[in-house]
Amino acid sequence: MGLLGNELAFAQSLTAQEREGVMALGNPKHFAADAHLLTEGDRSSHVLIVVKGWVTVSVATDRGATRLILGLRGPGELLGEMAALDPHPRSATVRALGPTQAQVISGDAFRRFLAEHPRVSGLVIRQLTFRLRSADQERSALASLTVLQRLAGRLTELSGSGGAPRGPYARTAPSSSSVVQLAQDELAASIGATREAVAKSLRLLRNQRIVRTGNRVVEILDPELLALLADGHDGHDGRTDAEGQPA
Repeated sequence: MGLLGNELAFAQSLTAQEREGVMALGNPKHFAADAHLLTEGDRSSHVLIVVKGWVTVSVATDRGATRLILGLRGPGELLGEMAALDPHPRSATVRALGPTQAQVISGDAFRRFLAEHPRVSGLVIRQLTFRLRSADQERSALASLTVLQRLAGRLTELSGSGGAPRGPYARTAPSSSSVVQLAQDELAASIGATREAVAKSLRLLRNQRIVRTGNRVVEILDPELLALLADGHDGHDGRTDAEGQPA
């Protein structure tokens, strides 16, 4: 599982000349916090390159209003490329986590640029392949991992305690431990679980002194054990049931 990815952002993979050329195709646009940069089901075809800020990429689930967060994207990331390359509706919604700036490029201009720059076209194909593989891993995790495993993995990733880059939700506590600043419903959306299931798993992690929780805050007290739980190992006393809860 991974929301942040582990590849260099699209704009950072370009040469200075390529970056200047692609950015010149569009115009900057500012988005307020919680604004939709792209909307699932929309038939627009423009692409975005994030300049400042972070966004979530999410899709609707079978549970109606519930959404599943598939990714977090930051500066340099290319968004909306699938709708620019085929005639189908947008496959996901992109929402600004805070004030965000992006370069908006029309689908026609972006396609022409790719036709004239085969190396950049290859980078887009590589990004699409990586994101499809990541989506497959997320679906596999939903089918095969317990809520506790998925939660432990997500907290490890977002806090950077597993060696991944820190995301927009992470900071360092005064005690030098890592802190993830997310509400329980947001954590639930990031792992495809209910809020109630996440609350139950957090209670287990608190009881084993692996995390400490507060208002929209999860402090990681024992990152090594959290990572072990993410990999499917038992907790301190080894007594967890098939759902990752105390036996």
